[in-house]
Amino acid sequence: MTRPRTLLALNWKMNKTPTEAKAWARDLAGEFTRGAAELAVMAPAISLPGLKETLPGGVDVGGQDVSPHESGAYTGEISAGMLRDVNATYVVVGHSERREYHGETDVLVAAKARQAQAHNLTPIVCVGEGLDVRERGEHVTHTLAQLRGSLEGVGENVVVAYEPVWAIGTGKTATAEDAEELAAAIREALRELYGEVAESLRVLYGGSVKPDNIASICAQPNVNGALVGGASLKVADVIGMNDALR
Repeated sequence: MTRPRTLLALNWKMNKTPTEAKAWARDLAGEFTRGAAELAVMAPAISLPGLKETLPGGVDVGGQDVSPHESGAYTGEISAGMLRDVNATYVVVGHSERREYHGETDVLVAAKARQAQAHNLTPIVCVGEGLDVRERGEHVTHTLAQLRGSLEGVGENVVVAYEPVWAIGTGKTATAEDAEELAAAIREALRELYGEVAESLRVLYGGSVKPDNIASICAQPNVNGALVGGASLKVADVIGMNDALR
């Protein structure tokens, strides 16, 4: 089966106003040449309409979170239908920051992923371990248990992002071999869940990804791209990562 196209999911987190987002998109459009990787910008929901209008063709947008509910009295939440209405393609669910700061469980993450799929959004389901788990040598077991719980009842239109929590925003990066160890284990779990289609599903690595390390990470057999945090905020870094994957 053909290796899936590399995906760079650019997670801005709580950064950039809508005005700043459009300026970023104009700067990207001025320098961007479509390459081997697919790019998608995971921006704050308020910026998505302006971004989609301004980004160069072939660059997608996505949400950073989604409600598990269809609609109703859920003040402050963003529905999957709302994201689709502004032409989002992806949505991140279960990011480690949501799990840590908002107490999100695997059950809730799975509900969000199912709701996303019901509106033809592709959920990017995040899993990964903290430093204490890795130091105990339990990182594979922990991550796969999280994965299975977060994919309960979730269809095959899914992307999985492995993000070792200890490498997010710390400057510490898992080695390419570390990324491949977990990506291979995740791939095997996806085979158990989805059968042969698992070969075409994308497994991303997230955690201090930069232009100088992205090529070696994405060259691993089971790594199909990256969930990029800090380096996604600067157009020069995004261009550097895009060019590194040509």
